[in-house]
Amino acid sequence: MGNSFGNFFRISTWGESHGGGIGVVIDGCPPNLPLSAQDDIQPALDRRRPGQSEITTPRKETDTATIVSGVYEGRTLGTPIAITVPNSDHRPEAYTEMKEKFRPSHADYTYQTKYGVRNHEGGGRSSARETIGRVAAGAVAQKALLSRHAGIEVRAYVERIHTLGLEDFGSGEAPIYPFPTLEQVEATPVRCPDTDIAAQMIDRIKEVRSKGDSVGGIIVCRVRGLPVGLGEPVFDRLEAELAKAMLSLPATKAFEFGSGFAGTFMKGSEHNDVFENADGRIRTRTNRSGGSQGGISNGEELYFRIGFKPTATILQPQQTVDLSGAETELIGRGRHDPCVVPRAVPIVEAMTWLVLTDLWMAQQARGPQTA
Repeated sequence: MGNSFGNFFRISTWGESHGGGIGVVIDGCPPNLPLSAQDDIQPALDRRRPGQSEITTPRKETDTATIVSGVYEGRTLGTPIAITVPNSDHRPEAYTEMKEKFRPSHADYTYQTKYGVRNHEGGGRSSARETIGRVAAGAVAQKALLSRHAGIEVRAYVERIHTLGLEDFGSGEAPIYPFPTLEQVEATPVRCPDTDIAAQMIDRIKEVRSKGDSVGGIIVCRVRGLPVGLGEPVFDRLEAELAKAMLSLPATKAFEFGSGFAGTFMKGSEHNDVFENADGRIRTRTNRSGGSQGGISNGEELYFRIGFKPTATILQPQQTVDLSGAETELIGRGRHDPCVVPRAVPIVEAMTWLVLTDLWMAQQARGPQTA
């Protein structure tokens, strides 16, 4: 029913924004893996949680994870792992008006029409709070994959907020910007590794928030240290799996892999990644393919970008309709991020780990191949 993701490393998330809690069930995690909620899962959730800075939603949640099954004496059993995170800072009264009126660009109308019923408090199941389960599962996937194949690094960061950003892949050559450290990404609340541009981004978010408005932006995700061979032709290509993972996130509207749309302005002689023998290893001189050819990882750095729309809830009067179809006016209320992009960075990383772990397990199921 659309609440599960993955084949070999499979997750199912559950919970609503203002319900009793949020959680995830993970099936397919290998046994005997050391796993701690506090040490392995909580750090990832802390990067995602609300109320981190003055440019995020003021909702106060500790997002404390508890493992309730699948782990015994600190090690995974190979059975389903269930992780729960309680909701504590409820303010359902802020959404009373939304019970009868549809918020523009939200899922209110589509959920109501599809199911005939919906939880209007904070968006219910369509809220970005659902991504808690993804981040928790991504932390487990990361540990599982690194225990089998060390050296893989996944790094996401903010490339652009509204009209302000890094010129990273506009020419189809790249990435231009050096692979940043986690410390560089986390140095500012906007999670852009260029501190000067980050300061401008923060000012822009504050500016639009003061006017009751919102902005969107772009996140770049890069992966290095990946072995050759991940990805399953024809329908389960590496980039296709990543595209599905990223476009399943709330507020996403675009996905580019490698040179993306910039590559459409190039000729084949300009775009082709020429192979070479570099110290006994087959490499490509350029990486416009983004680390995947034929839907299979080629050992080069993965590079992809995700576009996020402006936050749909804005604190300005907007025209809409109610349940009966009558035209009316609505002003957004509740606590929302004026820009979802900074908090989406760890979510993008989590989904990347989930895809890579699932594809790695698929490759291992084939037997002793290269990956």
